[in-house]
Amino acid sequence: MSTTRVPVPPSSIDLMTQTATAPIPVLHGRRGWRETFSALSAHNYRLYVSSMLLANVGGWMARIAIDWLVFELTGDVAMVGLVVALQFAPTLLLGPWAGVIADRFSRRRTLMITQSIGTIANAVLAVLVLTGQCRLWQVLAVALITGTSMAVDGPSRSAFVSEMVGTHRLRNAISLNAAVFHFSGLVGPALSGMLIVVVGSGWSIAVNATASFIAVLALAFMRPGELVRAPGAPRGRGQIREALRYAIGKPTILWPLLMLAVVAVFGMNLPVLFTASADETYDTGATGYGLYSSLAALGALIGAVLSTRRRVLRLRTIVLATMLYGAVTAFAGLAPSYGLFLGAVVGIGITRLTFATAAESLTQLSTNLAIRGRVMSFYLMTVTGGQALGGIIIGSIAESAGVTTAFVVAGGAPLIAGAVACVVLARSRRLRLVVRSRRVRIVQLA
Repeated sequence: MSTTRVPVPPSSIDLMTQTATAPIPVLHGRRGWRETFSALSAHNYRLYVSSMLLANVGGWMARIAIDWLVFELTGDVAMVGLVVALQFAPTLLLGPWAGVIADRFSRRRTLMITQSIGTIANAVLAVLVLTGQCRLWQVLAVALITGTSMAVDGPSRSAFVSEMVGTHRLRNAISLNAAVFHFSGLVGPALSGMLIVVVGSGWSIAVNATASFIAVLALAFMRPGELVRAPGAPRGRGQIREALRYAIGKPTILWPLLMLAVVAVFGMNLPVLFTASADETYDTGATGYGLYSSLAALGALIGAVLSTRRRVLRLRTIVLATMLYGAVTAFAGLAPSYGLFLGAVVGIGITRLTFATAAESLTQLSTNLAIRGRVMSFYLMTVTGGQALGGIIIGSIAESAGVTTAFVVAGGAPLIAGAVACVVLARSRRLRLVVRSRRVRIVQLA
């Protein structure tokens, strides 16, 4: 396989003089299976992804444990939704400024600070649970602290990937990140479910604090000289507004964000739906909750590995994946048997990951490195803010109208939104927007 690097003019990095999409290094020829892991050739990325494997396993364990802990303390599914909201709501307030931080300051240093805050907060919560002193308000406080840390962390983490691997391996790194995240989701819930049954929620949260500390050490031991950094954005007025105009002006950014908004609000609250299913529909308890999360993660892992082989990124793919994800989610709620429900859960994981990796890849590859932190802050604000709102909406629907109705609403909204997008984009002829890995090309139609 030969590699062709398209020259990037210096002006493409200067946001003040050029805001068009920078040329993208491309690969010619079919990708071999060895190219599935090409991003791992970067030392810093190997260190990063290894530590994040541990941190994500711990994070999934803590997520399962905290959701179940809140349900044990209150017996209220809507309160589980509130915890989800507190974890993600700060992004609605801090997201754009977090993007400015990502573009102006060292992303690696920012990640070290935010990861350390999360480590301390989870360690405190673990001690409270293990000593029997935990109260609901303490769990809510820790959720708010970690949510605030995540709000600042997100844009820097997304943009930091290209610093470690370069633009020409960015798509591969995004897919590998998704594979690691969802492999962690396959292992973490299962481990957490066992620990909750045997020794309680506290140990899962303690494991997360330890793994998070290891991630801080990995960032500290990276080789700064091997990072590819863009010049920091200068101080000035209107930087958030300029990034917003930039995103709105590009269909390859705008449409993924619109589809993401619908999916995030209605279709990304699986912890709420799985908790309700485990308690009300199938009466499987914590073990069943962990099983559902693991099956969804298994499907997502399959989707992530397959996405590393994708040669073409199409706006059409994102829209159709939105519709398919919605259809599978609605079917899970209407499944006539437990076996079909479990199969649908795997399908949810595959279709959700297909949508997510395609949307993020197209958004990042359509964005200059100098403004990527701010654009990704809009992306992450859409994800986490939508989940914050959706956690309350879906939790309330599950509590008042039942689990089946909640599943149907969670799947029906993305299905309808995708169908509407198909009609609008077909009429405007923008379904032809495409990024090819053989010849990378982002076309903006008038």
